[in-house]
Amino acid sequence: VGSMSRWIVFLALVLASVQVSMVAVAQEDGDAAAGAPTSDAEVPKKEEPETTASDSSQSSSTPKKDTSSTKPRELLEDSGFDASSTEWGSYYDPQNIFCGSYDCYKILGFDYDSFGKSPPDAKIITKRYRKLSREWHPDKSKHKDAKERFVKINKAYEVLTDAEVRKEYDMMRFNQEAYFSKYGTSVLWSYAPKSDLSMVIMLIFVIANVFSWFSQKHRWQLVADRLTKAAVEDWPTAQGGTPESKDLREQALAILNATPDETNENGKANSSLSSSTTSKKQKGGKKISAKEKKKMEEEALLPIVKALVYEMKDFGGGFHQPTWKDLMVVTLAKMPFNVATALLWNTKYYLRRLQKLELCDEEKEVLTERAVGPVVWDTKSDEEREQMVKKELWIKENKLEWEEEQYVANLSSADQKQYAKLKKRGKVE
Repeated sequence: VGSMSRWIVFLALVLASVQVSMVAVAQEDGDAAAGAPTSDAEVPKKEEPETTASDSSQSSSTPKKDTSSTKPRELLEDSGFDASSTEWGSYYDPQNIFCGSYDCYKILGFDYDSFGKSPPDAKIITKRYRKLSREWHPDKSKHKDAKERFVKINKAYEVLTDAEVRKEYDMMRFNQEAYFSKYGTSVLWSYAPKSDLSMVIMLIFVIANVFSWFSQKHRWQLVADRLTKAAVEDWPTAQGGTPESKDLREQALAILNATPDETNENGKANSSLSSSTTSKKQKGGKKISAKEKKKMEEEALLPIVKALVYEMKDFGGGFHQPTWKDLMVVTLAKMPFNVATALLWNTKYYLRRLQKLELCDEEKEVLTERAVGPVVWDTKSDEEREQMVKKELWIKENKLEWEEEQYVANLSSADQKQYAKLKKRGKVE
């Protein structure tokens, strides 16, 4: 019992001391909340400065800061930027060193003049770059030129954020000679996209074959037109008439003057001529002159001669109607064989000359053909060729004499007599 009482007294003392300390703390907190110091000596009073009239006027004139807006500065400056705008200005950059034909400043929504006077914060440039990237990303944007513009946006960001590159960009804006000297003048030219080489070669090959066919057709047509005109107008030898043209005229006249039965089979030539002649006689009542009669005869002969000429496929000398053999592809295929044959023949020819052997018949014919040309050689008959070979026209003097004979043969009989007299007097070389 005695120990128990001692413990009770001890606990009562502890509780009393705790209660006293709690009351003291509560009293101190109340004094602090009321703002009353514990003593005047411990907390000195602050001396307030005296306000004068000048200070009061100055304080009233000073504007107060507007703290109502809580937006940061970069957000205020970037509020009017439109990322969807396509007005990107222009710049001369044919080599696409910078932003190509667009202005790097305009792409990011800046102006060249204002940018130099008050450069924007790097945060604003980055913010606009990201906004443009989201707008023009090829995977998200529906614009048809989104890919191209996305590349230009990246390039514009690189130019404006790099001080050295932007300095060069600004300098070349007004100095194109510096651009040419650094990046070359070839940038002024733009080249078409490369074509498939095989297709180009094939196209050229087809055009060349078509051209060779029409070229051969044109050569044949020239000879056909001249032969037709010579036969219809009855050209003399001096004017350019040939035995072929005279033979054609005789055939056409035979058809024209045929009997009515034969005429019906050959195109009613005689009936048309006689009917036209009779009608003119009846209308005019006068006799037709020789000139008019000749003209009527030529008009009647023309279709007949044309039909006969067009039946002639080959005039000789390479003047024939075009065939598949005249195509360039065939000519190129035969060229190696022709070259090899010519080389072999010339080799044999010069070896025989070194051996001092006489010319064989084949060599004489080849030399004669080379002297007069393939056209003349092909137009001559076998008898005429034999005469030409006998005259040894590969010798210069013999060829000049033969050419003179051909010239005289084409003259009229009166001109031939006149030429013989002049030559006898020595007035013709």
